[in-house]
Amino acid sequence: MFSISVQDEFCAAHALTIAGAAEPVHGHNFHVVLTLEGPDLDDDGLLCDFHTIEASLRDLLDPFRNADLARCPPFDSINPSAECIARYIAQAMHQRVGASLAPLARIASVSVTEAPGCCATYRPPLPKTAPES
Repeated sequence: MFSISVQDEFCAAHALTIAGAAEPVHGHNFHVVLTLEGPDLDDDGLLCDFHTIEASLRDLLDPFRNADLARCPPFDSINPSAECIARYIAQAMHQRVGASLAPLARIASVSVTEAPGCCATYRPPLPKTAPES
């Protein structure tokens, strides 16, 4: 199995609701690591072109840069926790590049670090395989 990772970072504010109580708005430098994996390489010896994934991740994160996440979809309607941010990025990146990755690669995980030592990771479920007949 091969894996590659791309990283990006964005500064944003958020305020979580925890146990029904809203915390004060505060900012973080969110560090994002997106990892792709697959068992084989293409004819060029690549799992995927780093630059393609970097550009797509950068574009996805652009609306969040220097923003209040509570004003940015989808976090205007869901708690902007590191866990929810990681899941959103994985799902949105799958919509953007998933078809072009298949069948060689897939999004294996997205990790979001909001402060040193505080990292949330989302691992999308494995695709279901058709039963053999």
